[in-house]
Amino acid sequence: MGSVIPLKKTVNSSYLELKNLVDHKLIKVEEVIQKRLVSKVNLIKKMTDHHLRSGGKRIRALLTLGSSKLSGYELGNRDINLSACVELIHAATLLHDDVIDNSDIRRGFKTPNAIWGNQSSILVGDYLLSRCFEIMVEDGDIEILKLLSSTSAKIAQGEVLQLQHKGEADLIEEDYLKIINLKTASLFAAATRTGACLAGSNNKEKNLLESYGKNLGLAFQIADDALDYHSEKIIFGKEIGKDFYEGKTTLPLIILYQRSTALEREYLIEVFKKDKRTSEDFKKIIKLINKYNAVEESFKRAEYFVNVSKDALSIFEDSEEKRILQSLTKFSLDRKY
Repeated sequence: MGSVIPLKKTVNSSYLELKNLVDHKLIKVEEVIQKRLVSKVNLIKKMTDHHLRSGGKRIRALLTLGSSKLSGYELGNRDINLSACVELIHAATLLHDDVIDNSDIRRGFKTPNAIWGNQSSILVGDYLLSRCFEIMVEDGDIEILKLLSSTSAKIAQGEVLQLQHKGEADLIEEDYLKIINLKTASLFAAATRTGACLAGSNNKEKNLLESYGKNLGLAFQIADDALDYHSEKIIFGKEIGKDFYEGKTTLPLIILYQRSTALEREYLIEVFKKDKRTSEDFKKIIKLINKYNAVEESFKRAEYFVNVSKDALSIFEDSEEKRILQSLTKFSLDRKY
C-alpha cells in the first residue's frame, strides 16, 4: 500500500528489525493489495492510488506476518493474503475517519475527501472492505472469517461511541479505554491472533497472541493521543491539537480534568461545548496540560499496557521473532520524535 514511512533507527530498531525479518513477504503483501484494488471505475483507481501513496508503517501487516512466523506458519501464502486483508480494513477505516473528522491532511498529503468529497470517500472505503472480505472468503478459514468480520464491526462501534462522547470534557477513563479498544486495539489483536490461527496454534497461544496485540494497540493509541499535546511540531505528518479541535476527549485531557481545580474544570467543559475551538483555547489547554504533567502521565499509563503486551509472549520459545516482537512493544512509547 504505497511507501513505508522511514523511522529513525536511533528511536527503536525493533520496527526496522521486524520489517527486515519479513520484508520479502511484505513486498508481496503490497502486490496483493495493488492487484485487489484494480477497478474499471476510473475514480476508484484515482482515489485508491492517492490514498495508498500517502504511505504508513504497515504495522498491522507486520504484526500478522510476525505472529505467523512466531507461531511456526511456513507453507503457502495465506499469511501474505490475510496481512493484505488486515491492511485493507485499516485503510478503509482511515477513509471513513477522515470524513467523520472533516480532515483535509493525513501524513502530509491531502485526504481523498478533501479532493473528491465525502460521498466518494465513504464509497471507496466500502470498496476496500468488500475486497478484504473477498480475500477472507477465498481463504476459507471460518475462524479467521469470524475474527476479522467481527473486528470490522468492533471498529465501527468504536467510531460511533467516540462520536457519542464528542465534546465531553468530563469523559471517564473507562469509557475512553473502551473507545480505543474498539477503534484501534481490536485490529491489532485480530492481526496477531490471525497469525496464531494460520499456524494451527492451541487456544492458549491464540489467546496470548491476541492479548499481545490488544495491549500493544492500547499503548500505541494512548501514545498517539499524547503526541497530540506533546509539542508545537508536526509529527509523522500530523499537526498537534487535531483531537482538541475536533472535540475528542483523549487521555491527556482526562488526566487534566482529574487533576484540575473546580474552576479549571468549568473552563474545560465550557471550551468543549463550543462548536469550534480556537488556537487561543488550545494554548490555554497546553499550559494546563503542562502544569499537571498530563502527557507524561499518559505515557506512564501506556507503559502498563506495554508490559502486559510483552509478558504475553513469555510462554513462546526464545527466537529472533519473539525478541523483536517483545522489543516492538516499546516502539509505541518511543514514537515521541
